[in-house]
Amino acid sequence: MCGIAGYFGTRTLSPDALSKCFERMSRRGPDGHGLVHRLVGGERNAYLLHSRLRIIDLDDRANQPFARGGGHLSYNGELYNYLELRARLIQDGAPFSTESDTEVLASILATQGVDGLAACEGMWAFAWLDDNGLLLCRDRFGEKPLYLFEDDSGVYFGSEPKFIFALLGRRLPVNTDHLQRYLVNGYKALYKTGATFFAGLREVHAGAFVRFDRRGQRAEGRYWSPRFDATDETMSFDDAVEATRDALIESVRIRLRADVPIAFCLSGGVDSNALISIAKRRLGYQVHGFTIMNTDERYEERDMVETAVAELDLRHTAIPVERKDFLPNLRKLIQYHDSPVCTITYYAQWQLMAAVAQAGYKVSVSGTGADELFSGYFDHQNFYLQALADNPALQMQARENWNRVVAPIVRNPYLQDPDCFVKNPSLRDHIYLDADVFSGFLRSGWSEPFSEQAYSRIPLRNRMNNELFHESVPPILHEDDLNAMYYSIENRSPFLDRRLFEVCQSIPTRHLIRDARAKAVLREAVRGLAPDAVIDNPRKVGFNVPIFDYLDVTDPKVRAQILDDGPIFDHVRREPIAELVAQPDLPNSQSKFLFYFLNARMFLEEFGEAGASAARMFLEEFGEAGASA
Repeated sequence: MCGIAGYFGTRTLSPDALSKCFERMSRRGPDGHGLVHRLVGGERNAYLLHSRLRIIDLDDRANQPFARGGGHLSYNGELYNYLELRARLIQDGAPFSTESDTEVLASILATQGVDGLAACEGMWAFAWLDDNGLLLCRDRFGEKPLYLFEDDSGVYFGSEPKFIFALLGRRLPVNTDHLQRYLVNGYKALYKTGATFFAGLREVHAGAFVRFDRRGQRAEGRYWSPRFDATDETMSFDDAVEATRDALIESVRIRLRADVPIAFCLSGGVDSNALISIAKRRLGYQVHGFTIMNTDERYEERDMVETAVAELDLRHTAIPVERKDFLPNLRKLIQYHDSPVCTITYYAQWQLMAAVAQAGYKVSVSGTGADELFSGYFDHQNFYLQALADNPALQMQARENWNRVVAPIVRNPYLQDPDCFVKNPSLRDHIYLDADVFSGFLRSGWSEPFSEQAYSRIPLRNRMNNELFHESVPPILHEDDLNAMYYSIENRSPFLDRRLFEVCQSIPTRHLIRDARAKAVLREAVRGLAPDAVIDNPRKVGFNVPIFDYLDVTDPKVRAQILDDGPIFDHVRREPIAELVAQPDLPNSQSKFLFYFLNARMFLEEFGEAGASAARMFLEEFGEAGASA
């Protein structure tokens, strides 16, 4: 896990720009940095910058940029099956001077190019530079970030926007349209259009590459095009369970490869418990779990956590929700993220990462992706009823189960009707809940209708894949990565595994939910490993904290920070915000909007042209400030 940055074009970068970039890369790679500067095609300057977090082969010999076969690699991520790939390369006569996954990837790129990625399982964002030009590439699920910006002189790229700004010598303007998208439609809208929070800045797509030849001409392509609607209708439930168990165990096994200890994020749900139980009981790993303990009864799951800790005999650290200094800490997080924080969950998760770092860990494991692969959200229950339209007997039983288990706990008004998608399979009003109200809070009345990609003819499967590739997983990965990197920690997500994805795509839809328990296949796949109490618990919790648990709006100083003049009120009307903070409690959608508003306000103050606070100097002073933050 590392930080990468660079430039490919006709400019010559100043030593000062390179130095500032390295300062800003320090959290992603505190264990050293390297630079390669070469001329390509006789006229293009190519710069590769790298900051290293040592995870595999801790020796300096594995430092980057790494030279192999006339090329140089600057790489952020892990190639989990590097041992198997290394063995094959050695059989073919490839020489190796390190024990690193970096050298394996460099060898593959030098001899096979992009085609060699078909055999690679891992997470990555890399830049490969050789005499043919520059290749930028991102892993299949977009676990590792890679931004780029093009102007008349060439292309700038980096793991974070601030790296690009340092090399460019200026910050890009705020993309106010995207900021309004965040305010009105929320985090699920952020990865639908390709826009970012800065004008002209974009990300390399997951599963894709961008190539610049010796003349600087750009070409884009995909090295992975997943198959959808690939279900095997002859697959029994037991076969689905067995295939899932095998694929998940293998995914966890190769993701435990590291020369440093690994921590696990632990909740009371089946996702994290599946990973931890496999690591502990099947693979013999001595697990240390970390949990943010919520005190809100709607989201509290202490009993399930304590059951898992006791039954699995885990070393465990519980982290209380820390409400002190919420506003200054939120500002600090926005400064580092170069963006608003997606949800309040990831403010709390940042606190969890602090505890992981304090305990001395450099790698964490989380359960990102399980809900989207196996079905885990409340609307999946309603979509499941719609998917059984051709099987009346099974649908009737599923509806009875829904009434018994789901009806008492679902809060979204649209989803309280079990037949909402039976009546209207295209209904999506439950996703951008109250967006029309929030649009009215803006001076421009901004709005954008919900849209989704067509991945499957079955609405449930289509929703799950849209969540996986556009709505839920991309913002989670963005936050996972940045919160971990703030403390120089690498985060791994075993559910985001190509083989496991393909297994999940093959499972018939009818097997996804049983007895109103979502993720039925996953639950049974870890039966006998994870605690039965967790496996059989139908309650979908998810971590959440109401905004007023963090924000004391009765404090005049807090109210002043929210309502005082600032650039945010060029976009948002003050009156509805004053009405929100005057309420004793807020519904979930309004609580989220107020959190979005706070983030948007601080983001404009830090990064917008109208924000003139002293904290805006962060980008220029990041190296010093970051060391003491």
